[in-house]
Amino acid sequence: MVTVSSRPPTSTRTAAAPAGLFARIALQALVAVVAGYLAMGVVAALGLWAAGAADLPGGFTAVLAAVVVMATGGKVELSGDAGALAGTQAQLTAMPLTVTLVGALVTGYCFLRPLRHHAVTGARELLLRAGAVVVLWLVALAGLSALARHDFRITLGGQETEDPLMDLFGDLLDSVNPTVGFRTDLGPTLFYGLLWILGVLLVALLVSRGTPLPSRLVRYQEPVRPAAHAMLLLLLAYVLVGLLVGLVVAATKGHPADTFAVLLLGLPNVTWLALGVGIGGSWEGRAEGPFGLPVPQVLDAVLRGGGGGERPDLSTVDLSSLAAQDGRAWWLLPVAAVLVLAAAFAAAVRSPARTRPWQHSLRFGVAFALTMLVAAPVTLVEARFGLSVLGIGELDSLGGQVLLRPHVWVIAGFALLWGLVLGLLGGLLASRVHRKGEVERPARDKDGAGPSGTP
Repeated sequence: MVTVSSRPPTSTRTAAAPAGLFARIALQALVAVVAGYLAMGVVAALGLWAAGAADLPGGFTAVLAAVVVMATGGKVELSGDAGALAGTQAQLTAMPLTVTLVGALVTGYCFLRPLRHHAVTGARELLLRAGAVVVLWLVALAGLSALARHDFRITLGGQETEDPLMDLFGDLLDSVNPTVGFRTDLGPTLFYGLLWILGVLLVALLVSRGTPLPSRLVRYQEPVRPAAHAMLLLLLAYVLVGLLVGLVVAATKGHPADTFAVLLLGLPNVTWLALGVGIGGSWEGRAEGPFGLPVPQVLDAVLRGGGGGERPDLSTVDLSSLAAQDGRAWWLLPVAAVLVLAAAFAAAVRSPARTRPWQHSLRFGVAFALTMLVAAPVTLVEARFGLSVLGIGELDSLGGQVLLRPHVWVIAGFALLWGLVLGLLGGLLASRVHRKGEVERPARDKDGAGPSGTP
């Protein structure tokens, strides 16, 4: 008697399983990439619309693509052309961190979502998932870079200005159709985009408490994840506080469109600077010409006020200089103390009960210092545009520069100090709270015996 089986051969099943796994991973990676770019595009479009960029002649799509590229760390170069009559100098380095933050949160969530129901995650599968997201992300970034290029014609003549060069050469320059434009430098853009997406995936794995890790990395879960998750909560708390303040300002101070443009494009640029200043850190910079930063007036006043000491051309942005312009800036200190202590307490509560306060202090201090080593540099802003006529000088009404540069190691040093002190305090406070892995001991009677008379 011959038995016929309807099951496919074993070799066919084993070959189909990896193929199905690869297809599922590729589809999930595509969803993560599309969702991340779509979220960034929507936020950037709303921010540009609030800033008035919707009225640009035929260049809104290119500007939108450029903002998204810059949000992922890409490099956008400015250029200008005024024929043989004039020369131009242009530079722009900045990250619209609201767009960056939204893209990172959405991409990280979509990357982790398929892993939630896994009991264990193999190292090969995790690398395969990360590799698929990275490849698709860079392909999409290259496509956006091709769109992020445009030239705008500028009109100089007919303007009422006190600049003698403008009065003399404005109409003459208009006759040669001066333009200003931007292009994406593809090589650096892809390199920094690679670092950006790798950083997003790594941080997503570090802060997620429910995502399983490969067996070789499980031992690092308890010392790393509680502090990393607390750092994410701290940064988001500052963004939330800044959002509430911005909404109040938009409702009460007028110019709501300008306020919403700041909220939708550069809110973390301001709030994370407030965190660094609140713990004792400092920035340096200046603002000259008609251009400026979309920042609170007190910060703009400090940047335009000039400095002293070794760098008289630069202003120091710290707690004392801000308070000299507005006494309310002193509130940055107690706000930092409360929020950093809350983050330290949250990290301690999520840590195993066997964690000693000094261990929590050390872990939290290192985590806070590393966080500021990342958060402070991305607030860097360097922008300059100048138009010189026949080598005589620059047109003041069209030239200007903005600089805001953090003292990274000073900020990181203060973060380490604050993390060690408040981390210890948070660990001591958490010792009074029931924590993971803690077993309640049965109450003893007055004779010192436990249940059933056990000593």
